[in-house]
Formats: sequence, C-alpha cells, structure tokens
Amino acid sequence: MTRCLLDGKQAIACAYFHHRWALIWLVFHCQPFIIFKAQWRIGKQRKFIFLAFTGDDKLVWIDKTHIIHYTKSIMDTLTKYILDSSNFDEWLKQNGLGWLMEQRLIEAWSTVIGAIIAYYIGRVLLKWGIKSVVRSTAKHRDWHKKDIEKRQETLIQLLRSFWRILMIAYALAVVANKLFLVDLSPLFASAGIIGVALGFGAQSLVKDFLAGIFIIAENQYRVGDVVDIMGAVGKVERVGTRSTVVRDTDGNVHYIPNGTIQQVINKTMGYSISRFILQLDPSVDISAATEIINDIGYKLSLEKSWKRKIIDPPKFTSLGDITGHSVEVIIAGKTQPSDQWSVTSEMRRRLLREFENNDIKLATLPLTANGPLKK
Repeated sequence: MTRCLLDGKQAIACAYFHHRWALIWLVFHCQPFIIFKAQWRIGKQRKFIFLAFTGDDKLVWIDKTHIIHYTKSIMDTLTKYILDSSNFDEWLKQNGLGWLMEQRLIEAWSTVIGAIIAYYIGRVLLKWGIKSVVRSTAKHRDWHKKDIEKRQETLIQLLRSFWRILMIAYALAVVANKLFLVDLSPLFASAGIIGVALGFGAQSLVKDFLAGIFIIAENQYRVGDVVDIMGAVGKVERVGTRSTVVRDTDGNVHYIPNGTIQQVINKTMGYSISRFILQLDPSVDISAATEIINDIGYKLSLEKSWKRKIIDPPKFTSLGDITGHSVEVIIAGKTQPSDQWSVTSEMRRRLLREFENNDIKLATLPLTANGPLKK
C-alpha cells in the first residue's frame, strides 16, 4: 500500500475507501490549516501519519519515522488543489454548516488545534531535553541509575504541568479575543494580579509554590522515592509546585501541601540499609550463627539476580538486648535505593531454612495469662 499523497482527491479517496478510518479537517480563507490523519493497514500492522500545517509555517510534525521525506511545497500544493477543486464552501452551506466558515470561528479553532499540537510536541521535546540535561549533570555527581530516573520523572512531570497551563492560557486568551472580542492579554501581563491574589487570601498558595520550587531544586525527594513526610509513609507519586502526592502501603493517597512540610525522611536517597533483628534462643552458639549469617549474605551478593541490588553484603553487626529467653542478633547491609525490603525478605527466608538445617533455634517467648510475653 503506497502513501497516497498524490493529490487532494486521491488522498481523500485513499483515506475513506482503502483504510479503516480517516479524519480530514480543512479550514480555508486567510489561514489554511490542514490536519490529515489516517490509520494505515499493511498486513496486520497499523501505521499512523499526522500532517499539521498552518499558513506559511513549516511542517510541524509528520510521521514519527519519515519526517524528513515530506516537504512544505508538497503540502502547499495539496492544500491549494483541495481548496480550488473541492467546492468545500458550497458543501458546508448545503449541509447547514456554513457557519463553520466564519472567519472568527476559523481563527479560534485554528488556535485551539495549534495549541493542542504544540502541547504534544512540547511534551516530547521536554522529555528529551530533561533526560539529556539530567544525564549530563549525573556525570559529575555520584548518582545511581535509579536516582537519575527519579530526577528525570520529577522534572518531566513539573515542566509538563507548566507547559499545559501555558498552552491552555494562550488558547483561552485567543479564543476570547476572536469570539467574544475580549482582550485578556493585559490581565495576564499585569503584575497587579499578584497583589489581587494575595488580597483574596492566596498567601498559602504562594507559600506552597515557593516551597515546591525549593523541594525540587534541592532534590529533597523525587517521584518513586519512599518517604516519611510528617507521618505519611509511602511512595512519592507526584511532586508538584503546590503539593506532593504520597501513596502508602495500604493504597491510601496523601495530598500534602508543600508549604506545610517541615521535615522529610527519604528512605531511598543515594543508598539504603537492609537492617533487621533476629531473636535467638540463649542456648545457641552465637559464633556458629554469625558464620551462617555472614556466609548467606556473601553468597546472596554473588548471585546474578541479587548482585545488582546489593552494595555491601548483609552480615552480623552486633548483639542487641540479652534476656533470659532471647538474644538479639542485629544484621545489616547496604543496598541500592528501594531494594532494602526485598533483600531483607530474602535474607530472612534463607536464614530460616539454614537455621533449621543446623539446629539453631529461634527464641520462644514465655507464655503468661494474657498470652506470649511481649518485650
């Protein structure tokens, strides 16, 4: 199946008769604007092309993998052919859609469509630019791969939000001007709007905004980090300029205004510690138990599936409390960020099996009238 970009009639015919569906939007007069979107079927594969043109501007975006194969002259020729030969104005009038050709409405819709296209193009460019900048910065800092990915995702979310707000504001301003003859530009440009906002009690919004900027600039936490923010413990899902969104282990979502954040505990910054305590029976040979613990931790760190997660193997570090019914053994090791929980779980599983094989007993808490004695 060929591209079918021969002329206006053939393009339309190909879109409607040879492919599953097509959307053709033609706006004429002062600002010709064409969007031609067709779903191509070649065997079982589907191919998309999206052509966007406005006036004498350059081609904005055309086919992800064939952008350089189409030129502005081809599209200008195609546009002129369709405009001159299709009698589109008459067709709209005959179907009661002549009002679509009003100049103000045409310019308003052209702006909206252009803003949508610019928004999605900007998303792609922002993602590419942020990833490049963060990778370049990471070369001069001791950042792990996960740190880089979290930083990239945080900045991408933030700047995409700014870009979306900017495009919406621009489209609203132009549409209001074209359709309702209301000029909003002085409102957006006026510095007095800040004073008006503060006068209506928006000080907290400004506080949240400034706090969010400092949180992101100082890299206090990123999307994907596990944090403890004023009692809300969980994974960061979004970091905005106004609030931070954290989801805890029960699935609850916490929306925390940035201006109220006084202290943050980041559990996955740089590296993490796999640390846990085992309570052994007082009769156990501590030296034998220590040897088993260190051996299991070392072997675990050599396995392919765990090697990339472990920085320093988990090992015996010290003894904790010693009572008449238990001896606490403290085990710790350094892991990559967010991997401490999986490493701890695997160590416990293997230790339980080895302790059973070597007759090393865990502590048994004495029973009382109210159940097992709690420490």
